[in-house]
Amino acid sequence: MARLARAMSVCVVMKRRPGPDDPARPKRSAYDKALGLLARREHSRKELKTKLRQGGYEGEETSAAIDRLGEQHYQDDDRFAEVLLRSRIAQGYGPVRLRVELKSHGVADARIRDLLEQAEVDWDASAAAQLRRRYGGAGSADPAESARRAQFLLRRGFAAATVRSVTHADVDEAADDIP
Repeated sequence: MARLARAMSVCVVMKRRPGPDDPARPKRSAYDKALGLLARREHSRKELKTKLRQGGYEGEETSAAIDRLGEQHYQDDDRFAEVLLRSRIAQGYGPVRLRVELKSHGVADARIRDLLEQAEVDWDASAAAQLRRRYGGAGSADPAESARRAQFLLRRGFAAATVRSVTHADVDEAADDIP
């Protein structure tokens, strides 16, 4: 019994580190929080604003922090868009998906068009590489298998014309109408 009492008294005396919800721990500023997020990877202004608001930061503090980060060249939407585009192209995504993803981050349509033109990607070769990676080098004579392969490429964001030329499958032109 004495041993238990002594162990309990030692536990009470030991200091513990304050956790994230501990009132003794001061709350980080929106600027510090955003800088920490940017230290991990690039973020768009829209994405930073969303994450800071979810973290409980007010609108004016959030805007001021993001503006300050932009002035210091820590946050730049153009740089973010270029990095995201290069990354997604390397992962094997097509132009339709890239356009939608960049648009969701608040990148302007004209800038998206410029980025896709500057990328100078052979989308047919990229689609063919994705098919080889997923299904191997052998082609398919089965129409159902060709349709499955075409749907795979459409989900990855390749245009219907590209999918048709790579898989030789009939693809609906409505797939190109995605903004």
